[in-house]
Amino acid sequence: MRWLALTTLLACPAFAEGEAAGSFDYYVMALSWSANWCALEGEARGDDQCDARHDHDFVLHGLWPQYEAGWPSYCRTMARDPARRDSEAMADIMGSGGSAWYQWKKHGRCAGMPASDYFGTARRAFGSVVIPQVFRDLARDVKLPASVVEEAFVEANPGLTPAMISITCDQGYIQEARICLSKDLEFRACGVDAARDCRLQDAVMAAGR
Repeated sequence: MRWLALTTLLACPAFAEGEAAGSFDYYVMALSWSANWCALEGEARGDDQCDARHDHDFVLHGLWPQYEAGWPSYCRTMARDPARRDSEAMADIMGSGGSAWYQWKKHGRCAGMPASDYFGTARRAFGSVVIPQVFRDLARDVKLPASVVEEAFVEANPGLTPAMISITCDQGYIQEARICLSKDLEFRACGVDAARDCRLQDAVMAAGR
């Protein structure tokens, strides 16, 4: 089966940036573990998401329109860009208004809807997934198999199966939980190129800030 998956990937067309908006098959919702992102990048940038006054756990990195093979980006659209206040209003779930703006620019335009609708869809998608309680209560840094994070999400969300979620790592840290959703925001199987499970047995999850 591995050779078949590899053959499928090699056969996938390479997509250039700037596709027409609205043509896609499903969404990948990327949930980023905030404390790890801050440890790797955010604190060095002085990003507000990492300020001690916040207590983020998983935040919405993005809601990405996806093809069954490949994905669009920086799409052509007639939709107006969001006002700054609209991007800032997403900071409670995305960490910052700047992150929301960037996600709209790269991915949201590809959804084929106004920015307000895209942000609303992203908020509904985020709200539809239960963050496992064990991660909400994380009081100290821990090391754990990345598969445990996946199992916790599957257990906390009826209808979610391992084929519908992928855990990624970066520099030994848990990076993201990526959950595949239909256009109606129902759980669905991920395409072959969206399944990139981290296999680390000692991945770090830093305590929430």
